[in-house]
Amino acid sequence: MRGRPRGPLTRSPGPAPSPAARRVIRLNNGFQLLFNLLWWMPVFYAYQRDAGLSDVQIFGIQSIYYIAFCLFEIPTGVIADRIGTRNCLRAGAVVMTAANLLPVLSPSYPGFLAHFLAIAAGRSLTSGAASAYLYDGLHAEGAGTHYLRAEGTARALGLAAKVVCWPLVGPLMALAPQTPYVLSAASAAGSLGCALALPRLAPQGTSGRRRGTLLRDTGAALRALRASPWLALLMAQGVAVFTLSRICQVNLFQPILLEHGIKEGAHGGVLAAMTVAEAVSSARPQWLGRRLSPAAWVSLLSVALAAALAATAVAAPWTVVALLCGFAALTGFVYPVQRKLVNDAIPKDAPRATLLSVESIVDRGVCALAAVAAGAYLAAGHLDALLWQSAAATCVLTPALLLGLRHTRPIGTARATPDPARPPHEPVPLPVDEGAAPR
Repeated sequence: MRGRPRGPLTRSPGPAPSPAARRVIRLNNGFQLLFNLLWWMPVFYAYQRDAGLSDVQIFGIQSIYYIAFCLFEIPTGVIADRIGTRNCLRAGAVVMTAANLLPVLSPSYPGFLAHFLAIAAGRSLTSGAASAYLYDGLHAEGAGTHYLRAEGTARALGLAAKVVCWPLVGPLMALAPQTPYVLSAASAAGSLGCALALPRLAPQGTSGRRRGTLLRDTGAALRALRASPWLALLMAQGVAVFTLSRICQVNLFQPILLEHGIKEGAHGGVLAAMTVAEAVSSARPQWLGRRLSPAAWVSLLSVALAAALAATAVAAPWTVVALLCGFAALTGFVYPVQRKLVNDAIPKDAPRATLLSVESIVDRGVCALAAVAAGAYLAAGHLDALLWQSAAATCVLTPALLLGLRHTRPIGTARATPDPARPPHEPVPLPVDEGAAPR
């Protein structure tokens, strides 16, 4: 991490993936698209208000959701390492299907609370397992160099599906208010079909292993973190990115627009534009170039995200829309890069899904605190103060983390692509496709 990454950055990711690897990529794309296609996302706030919930109740449920996510992450990550990531994806799809039906069956505070608790359980079952399965599956087929692009493409396709589907939510709700939740349940059921079709992985390291106990696997994950400050710092580096992204795009998106006089009728179009921006950048993380190391790019983009969010406090109404679209594009760039950095830093024999769940725990824990703070700031009419203080905290913490990364040598990356010109412990740089163009 001292200076620029060595080795050519303009080369192709490697030979074309085998038919088996392409099957893994296609099924992963389908799973990620359908599992995360929450038709109710643009309207859940209004839907809960129409059901009689107050702002305090709505934001309180969000805070409970993040806390529940934290509590579920460690056991579900350990379960994924014990029963296999493929089985964990199947279980998550079943839980998500049932979760999306709860608001239809019980449109009340207990029903919405149970809905979000089940969402937390379903997402925690897949948050580490999906990335671990794709990473291990491609390496098992000798296509590990395609992981970064596969991760970004899956995210881009899921975002593109939202752009197509979300504008239909309004007309569909005019026919039946419960339609977004029913369609979300149908999408989750489709993701279960993709998970059932995923090929079985041969046991490698700890992915899919069935030996040991829950405590033993958890202990192995904690020992791996203690032995690798590099990995711990990389996980901490992702907190600012994911917290800013989640709080902005879920909790503060509508309040920011309403604060600037942009009426609810335009919110769907703004959200669609943001999603397009994120989808394009997610599909091409290699556009970031080679002037900075991947970890430095994540730090720089974290500060840029905070600056864009803070700027919405003083910008004109439609400049706010442009800033939110820029914010979404930055999020799309940083997500697959951060995922690859963490996966490469996990030691080969460590429980991968459990360690990825640890990262999610920190992220969701900070999100839970941020959701509570957001509710308090909004109730007091201090949205601008929240935006400025969030940016200030990010700009202070991010350089400190990057400085720590520069003084911490990686301790064994997981199945990194060998390069004779690179020292054995130096992380593999971002691949860039030759002549690749957006489709």
